[in-house]
Amino acid sequence: MRKAVIDVGSNSLILVVEEFNGQQWQRVVERTAVTSLGEGTKETGLLGERGVTASLAALKSMFQEAADLGVESIQAAATMAVRIAANQADFLAKAEAQQTPVFVLSGENEAQLGFDSVASDPTFSCNERITIIDPGGQSTEIATAVRSATGWVVQYRKSYPVGTLGLRGTLLPGESQNSLAVLQASAYLDDLIGMCYLPGKAGIAIVLGATGTNLVSIREKMTSWEPEKVHGEYLDFEEVSKAVGWMMPMTDAERGAIVGMEPGREKTLHIGALIVERFLNAIGSPGCVVSVRGWRHALLENGLNGNIAGPLN
Repeated sequence: MRKAVIDVGSNSLILVVEEFNGQQWQRVVERTAVTSLGEGTKETGLLGERGVTASLAALKSMFQEAADLGVESIQAAATMAVRIAANQADFLAKAEAQQTPVFVLSGENEAQLGFDSVASDPTFSCNERITIIDPGGQSTEIATAVRSATGWVVQYRKSYPVGTLGLRGTLLPGESQNSLAVLQASAYLDDLIGMCYLPGKAGIAIVLGATGTNLVSIREKMTSWEPEKVHGEYLDFEEVSKAVGWMMPMTDAERGAIVGMEPGREKTLHIGALIVERFLNAIGSPGCVVSVRGWRHALLENGLNGNIAGPLN
């Protein structure tokens, strides 16, 4: 049995196709198209024409690719940019008209599925306490949970209205940033997060999404995507902080030339690193483990019926 899910994110679309072999799900294909659907959405309240056009084209290509691979079902779900856009209905209607329907994932479901993608991963089966950080283009989700006799119990879960594209369009506009701009953005993030975990409360921190995977692929100077070499790698706080420092002053072209940088991420990776840094600071974690999985995997494998309990703050 093969299934597919398309993550219609604020910055990129990601297609994942998996096959169930009778015991577990195995990756068939996973690919990304950076379309910047949510670029400018926080400032204008709208999905821009260029991002919509690119995203619809990517959707059409991904639906066709999934069909060619013989999937039995395909779901496309959109996140924060589409959630907040005043022209959401227009985008969804255009996707429906080209036979690539999209539904809007709630912030609560996005946070839950992101957690589920880690909770069901054997890589983290020995951990008793975990905190998931999932930075996106327009929102960042966090969830902390402890293992109990009957499964995971969430102690804190929240979707924050801040992401890489949103900050690029507001506090960190343009290509290059000086130290004052970074300090001001850091102070904004600290105030927005508005919390400080007690020592040990976070457990092991796990970061999802392109920021963590790109920081590892850059560190290892990878010239091709090798998820098995990225998954489970560790980034310490100082390493993330240094990445903010040396990438912020660069132009997009300079960041794009870095070995290991995924094409299209040069506009946002430095901001993503800052978001991860500030969330790690808030939870008092010395670093984070990188996961190549995300909410799309949990949606494909488990559907929307998650196995965690706890409030969405």
